[in-house]
Amino acid sequence: MMQDVLPFIDECRDRSEPLAVATVVRTYGSAPRQVGSKMVVSQNGAMAGSVSGGCVEGAVFEECQLALKTGQPKLLTFGVSNEQAWEVGLACGGTIEVFVERLDW
Repeated sequence: MMQDVLPFIDECRDRSEPLAVATVVRTYGSAPRQVGSKMVVSQNGAMAGSVSGGCVEGAVFEECQLALKTGQPKLLTFGVSNEQAWEVGLACGGTIEVFVERLDW
């Protein structure tokens, strides 16, 4: 949630360093993080927070870096089918949507 990343945001703001913010905006089925969860990435590659707690983090990090370069926001969708989930021992699949945007001061 936002309180998890506020100290990091404050540090970057104090340095006038642009950030990219990734926010979970929708979930379907099983999801590791709830709507509103955030990951914040600085221009130098430092980060705080989490949107998935798993393999999605790397892809979101890359999209944050792209948003920092281009300034273009993007809605990302990640999912696991019920069949795929069952194969790796999960009860059900799920989908998360993550909105990535640049934050300037």
